[in-house]
Amino acid sequence: MSMYRIAVITASDRCAAGERQDLSGPAVEEACLEFGEVASRKLLPDDRAAIREELIRLCEEDLADVVFTTGGTGFSPRDVTPEATLDVVERLAPGIPEAMRAYSAQKTNRAMLSRAAAGIRGRTLIVNLPGSPKAVRECLEAILPALGHGLDILRQREGNCGAVE
Repeated sequence: MSMYRIAVITASDRCAAGERQDLSGPAVEEACLEFGEVASRKLLPDDRAAIREELIRLCEEDLADVVFTTGGTGFSPRDVTPEATLDVVERLAPGIPEAMRAYSAQKTNRAMLSRAAAGIRGRTLIVNLPGSPKAVRECLEAILPALGHGLDILRQREGNCGAVE
């Protein structure tokens, strides 16, 4: 498996204000140790415009193969990460959040409350993860084994003729 460039965005008002330690961003990094290297990490408030701008920057400057956001996917009025993601993606990848919810639903019925989205902008994949470190680990456990194949196709890596198996 190739090593991928990963960007991590934590969306949390309390973490951005220094009122709480970010545990979910480091959980993403730890879960991805064998998947790739973290090229960028950012802690932002739950602000749609700020999240949107950072997603655009990461994609347009080709700084990451995949951007994992964590936080902001619930029902709180301040949870706007999926909306910011949908503002910037050009193509949806609905199977990714579907797989995460299905996998997590085996452990908790609250998985159905996730509003996570995933999609592609340019040649970068954006995936919304929950804000809890435990849920981050579960979701990445569900998707990382297949994600490399999709990223190789998206990034047009050597040896790939573009056929999906």
